[in-house]
Parts: sequence; structure tokens; C-alpha cells
Amino acid sequence: MKILFLEPFFGGSHKDFALGFAAHSSHDVDLVTLPDCFWKWRMQGASLYFINQIKNLAEYDLIFTTDMMNLTDFIALAGRDLPPIVMYFHENQLSYPLGFHGKKESHLGFANIISAVAADGLFFNSAYHFKAFLGEARLLIKQMPDTRPEWILDELEQRGQVLYPGCRFDAAHFVLEKNSLDRPLIIWNHRWDYDKKPEVFFAVLSELKKKGVGFYLALLGEQYEIIPEVFTTAKEMFKEELLVYGYLESREEYRSWLAKGSVVISTALQENFGISVVEAIRHGCFPLLPNRLSYPEILPQNFHGDIIYTSTSDLGQKLEKFLEDPDKFFPLRQRLSDYTSRFSWEIVVKQYDSILEKFKKSC
Repeated sequence: MKILFLEPFFGGSHKDFALGFAAHSSHDVDLVTLPDCFWKWRMQGASLYFINQIKNLAEYDLIFTTDMMNLTDFIALAGRDLPPIVMYFHENQLSYPLGFHGKKESHLGFANIISAVAADGLFFNSAYHFKAFLGEARLLIKQMPDTRPEWILDELEQRGQVLYPGCRFDAAHFVLEKNSLDRPLIIWNHRWDYDKKPEVFFAVLSELKKKGVGFYLALLGEQYEIIPEVFTTAKEMFKEELLVYGYLESREEYRSWLAKGSVVISTALQENFGISVVEAIRHGCFPLLPNRLSYPEILPQNFHGDIIYTSTSDLGQKLEKFLEDPDKFFPLRQRLSDYTSRFSWEIVVKQYDSILEKFKKSC
């Protein structure tokens, strides 16, 4: 097939996903993107940009787009000879947690709902995300004063599918090496934003430092216009532990730090899949993850007792136990690394290609 891939927010996991699919799909993929900024304007205006950029939509067998766009506007502007369109939800504006100064903007959430209805194919990056979307859509529709289109919910539940995103790492067996550093290295490789709850992460590390528990720290991950102040405070607080501070443009350098890492921690309030966590696990990091969001879903139940924490104090206890004897967890780290190989694009793209072929435009 000839596929047109439209990405209105080409950054972070969206960028990773688009590049991974385009590089590994057996189909011919044309990628058209917009930079990862001004997300509210992307949802309102991306359709106009794409319609102006692409002169002949009829030459494609399928259009693949993601959630940061009002699909109904695009369809209305495109007119006739439009190929089937599938939409992939990385996140949605219904269940996304609000920041300290944020407020719900129901028109953006409703744009997600209408776009989902308009799409020929509908995909979510985890079962957790799909369920959260449907739950919040139900609540929003109930707020309508009359003519509530509740039939939408049943239709979306029937049509929606879960497709885990691929990750850009080698599916071949990854052999862990013993840590070359004299202390375990803690990895933070998430976006520097409020929804990742960095203040909880640094509070736990602060308590361990007071106890004299030794560790190094790598603060990786993307940053946007507003960076939580806690990162600036942490730079000074952990100046003796910090080995790297800030986003790394080079993927090879980024991967080298993951390979040096001993443990990766998430304190997130919002995570619909967790590419950064899966990447870290694949490179040998032992994960400590909250008992919420997508994390319990993407890793097997038999690992949960060691890697899933139920409270902040439980996280502190599990992390201290790990840091005191990281070698004890070495076999488990290898098993987890082997497990996450199934998320490599080399493997998951076969499922994508097979499913997308079912939507191919009829001649």
C-alpha cells in the first residue's frame, strides 16, 4: 500500500512512533509532520496545513493520523476521493490530567470524540488508555443538556482496537553487563513535566540520600517551554550524584546511558503506554513503577511483586532494597530485558501491516 502518515505533533513519543513505523513497515509510507509545539493550535489548525501541503490525496491507499488533530475538519476540507483514514490515539484531551493552572476545555475533548467516530479505523496504545477514553467520553456526553449521542459510546467500544506502539531497539537478544560504575545509576528518562510527578521522585531520592544510601543519577528526557522548578532545585541538591542533566539529542548517547543504568523509576500520573520505561528495561534497567496507568498491563503479573509499588513509602523501600544489593536483581533484569524485546518495531510492525491492509482503499 501507499500510506500517507500525518503527524501534527512531531516530537517525543509521537515522533518516535512515526519514524519507527515509517522505517519498518513493508508499505510505502510518506510522512508529513508539524513541529511539537502549540498543541491546542495543532488540534484546531493542523487540518488546514495538511490539506494545503498535500495536493493529491487520491493517490494514497490509506491515511494514518494521530490524535492531535480534528479529523472531521480534515475530511470536510478534503472533499471527494478520500482514502480510508485510521486514527491512533497516543493520548486524549478527555482523560489527560490538568496542570496546576489548567482547566478542562471540553471542546478539545469533544474534538477527540468526533474524530474517533469519523475515523474508519480506531486504535489506542493500551487497554488502559482505551478504557479511560471511553469513561471520560461518557461523562462529557452526560453533561450535554439534550440530544445526548450515547450511541457513540457503544460504537466506539466495538470499533476501537488496542495496538501497542513499537520501540526503536533491536529485537535480538540483549546481554546485560555488570555495572562499571562504583554506585548504581538511577535513570529518569521521562518528559520534564507536571504529569510525571517529579517532586515525588526527588523526595524519595532525598530521603535515601539522608540515610547515606549511595547512588548516581541521570536526568534525561525531553523538556518544553515550562520546566518544573523542582528540576532546578534537584540540580543543586544532587550535584554529587548527577552524571548527566538534560535531553540528549544523540540516540546513541541516550542508549549508552540507559545501558549504564541500574534502575528506572516512574512516578507518573499520566502514561498511556510508557515507551521511555520500556526502552530503559530493554537496556537492562530494573523498573520500579506505580500500580496504576498502563504499567501493570504491559509487564507480566509474575513480575509485579518486585517492580510494582503501591505507595510512595513502598517505592522508597523497594528502591533502597535494590540499591543496597543491585547484583541480587541481575537475573531478573535480564528476564525483563528479554521480555520487552516483543515491543521492538521489527516484531510489532507485522501486526500493524496486517491490520492496516484490511482498510485498504478499493480500486
